[in-house]
Amino acid sequence: MDVNERQTSKAAGWSRRTGAFALVLLLTVLAGNHFEVVETPAFLWVLAIVALLAAFALLFAGLALSRLWHFGDRGGRDLSVGALLALLVLTPYGIAAYWAATTPPLRDISTDLDNPPVLDTSDRTKDMNLLAPPTPGEARLQTDAYPLVTGRSYDLPFETVVDAVETVLDRRDWQLTAPYPVTDGQDEVTISAVARSFVVGLPADVAIRVSNDGDTIVVDMRSASRYGRYDLGDNAARIVGFLAELDQEVAGQVGAAPAE
Repeated sequence: MDVNERQTSKAAGWSRRTGAFALVLLLTVLAGNHFEVVETPAFLWVLAIVALLAAFALLFAGLALSRLWHFGDRGGRDLSVGALLALLVLTPYGIAAYWAATTPPLRDISTDLDNPPVLDTSDRTKDMNLLAPPTPGEARLQTDAYPLVTGRSYDLPFETVVDAVETVLDRRDWQLTAPYPVTDGQDEVTISAVARSFVVGLPADVAIRVSNDGDTIVVDMRSASRYGRYDLGDNAARIVGFLAELDQEVAGQVGAAPAE
């Protein structure tokens, strides 16, 4: 076929346009979710649409490549750009799929599986995950997968431990669902907050319970994802990170090490 008679592949152009639109849409919805101007259900639906668009961009690129190979059509640059943009968009989905395959199918993690801290449900809606006590199977999964998710015991005054918990919370970008509780005359308080996952900012309910068992002050923590079948290890990482920081805060204040 003469060079001047070579056709330009329409599929190549569609691959580039679809890949570019998928990337722009992904960045836009991520920014909207980060600044909390997009509701989480809508955010999840848009993420699904973005993945579908990226898959179509790859499909168009494959069709264009077939035309280039067999008929010598033009459009190599467009299909290359479209395929690269689609792969760029799909990379986070691939990472999430890997995490889903390598982490246990859990979305509600607690340091006390027999008596988990009570979460504040005043802001929860019917489209969010249901809250329920862990089944024996879920408890075994958590224990095996997250051995570092354990409560803390401190041989310190009750008020001192509560103050340390509040200090650590003040350093984190979590939204309290109620003011800090008054500790006067109390032997147990629960502080509730809403935290967001590090990667895409999905919300999770958090409860931190400080109780006096007579000998020591016990700190237990619970974190439960509001959306999604799996938390991809997010809740366990949140609990481990918070309690490790709490250990440092307590040690820095009074020079005392905790007992797990």
